[in-house]
Amino acid sequence: MNNVYIAPSVLSADFTRLAHELESIKSADYIHYDVMDGHFVPNISFGPAIMKEAQKATQMPFDVHLMVTNPAEIIPLFLDLGADIVTFHMEATPHAHRLVHLIRSAGARAGIAINPATPVCLLEDIIEDVDLVLVMSVNPGFGGQKFIPGTYAKIRQVKELCKNHQVTPLIEVDGGVSAANASELVSAGATMLVAGSAIFKADDREVAISELKHEARLGNSTQA
Repeated sequence: MNNVYIAPSVLSADFTRLAHELESIKSADYIHYDVMDGHFVPNISFGPAIMKEAQKATQMPFDVHLMVTNPAEIIPLFLDLGADIVTFHMEATPHAHRLVHLIRSAGARAGIAINPATPVCLLEDIIEDVDLVLVMSVNPGFGGQKFIPGTYAKIRQVKELCKNHQVTPLIEVDGGVSAANASELVSAGATMLVAGSAIFKADDREVAISELKHEARLGNSTQA
């Protein structure tokens, strides 16, 4: 069985109470930090300055997800802050291998993300070089969207691609993740679950994280 990691998306947090919000999710494994530029996606979120402040309030590792048109320029800003994982979108660059090398050479783990309409086969030439594949289960840009059911099949395709290449990157899912679908996502092959609204809108965040972990364990036990 694989370890499954829970990464609350702080896009859903209340940034007027940043330290409190981070304290409330301390039982999770990573902080998922969405960076949006208003070009690659229609929304604008936050940049390195906010992450630097967030790091003062937590020791948790940061999983940075760049939804930007110019990842080559933005990546170094987060590497300088010591991000544990930096993920960029395949759709945003023709130089994926170059960016993976940039990230790994700084001692971070490199992730590549694909949007719902992007076919898994496009990962063929990069899958052996990345530490994480992020499968978007909503169209990126805003939190709180409904999960796209076709994501399950896509995760299985990514898992099969990894098996064919004999590699084991993390398979992360982002968008509409909750306790209701966590088990099925893990059963399909996901090993990292990003959850925003399901955690930050819960009455008790620790309970919400615990429920996600429980469902993930159930999914792990039913993996093919």
